[in-house]
Amino acid sequence: MKTTIKSVLVAAALGFALPSAALAAGGKGKLLGHEFSFDGMFGAYDQGELQRGYQVYQNICANCHGMKHVPFRALADEDGPGFGEAEVKAIAAYYEVPDEEGEPGDTRPGKPFDYFPTPDAVGNPPDMSLLAKARAGGADYIYSLMLGYTGEEKETAGTILYENTAYGGYLSMGPQLYGDDVDYTDGTEPTMEQVANDISAFLMWAAEPKMVERKQAGVWSIAFLILFATLVYFTNRKIWAKVKHPEDHS
Repeated sequence: MKTTIKSVLVAAALGFALPSAALAAGGKGKLLGHEFSFDGMFGAYDQGELQRGYQVYQNICANCHGMKHVPFRALADEDGPGFGEAEVKAIAAYYEVPDEEGEPGDTRPGKPFDYFPTPDAVGNPPDMSLLAKARAGGADYIYSLMLGYTGEEKETAGTILYENTAYGGYLSMGPQLYGDDVDYTDGTEPTMEQVANDISAFLMWAAEPKMVERKQAGVWSIAFLILFATLVYFTNRKIWAKVKHPEDHS
């Protein structure tokens, strides 16, 4: 499914924070049970949710978090978001990247071969390229973190901390979803659960863009091994039948 990305305001809210970023000591968190489109041996990324996930990233996360390992051109992958060529060019141009041919500090609009830039944000927020692989639970953790705020707060050393059940304690990143946080271009209702699903799927794709390809290769490998084992079994049975029962072949 192809959608057109329209201009969106970049929120000033912080994105995801790893436990290493200014936080209170957390315990073992509780993850929500959630089923993603890419779960299981035959699961695959859904282009619709990945395109919506990019909108969430652009709206809520991109002001503080980069994805330095993800090139803009990857957004056109058929096993990924599947944006069109013109859309990828427009998305890339939305971001400012370092201009290697200019003076130090100069920037230029991004191009498809560029990578998502790292914004100059306070507190050095973590890069999101591998976030889904950096945390135990992967996409489930991200989904649960987005929806895990209890509303409880406390102040420690002048810093407001927020309780989150997925983290298992208090952390410095406040809630990111409040309902109607993004205006989806495909008309999907932006419930908090839907937005959490879409950004989690998008970040899973960012960390594992070849997941579907590897799954398909694995399925073909298993099918080949089963076929090969079957042929070996019947061939072996036919050969040894002459040895075990020579009278039947005299």
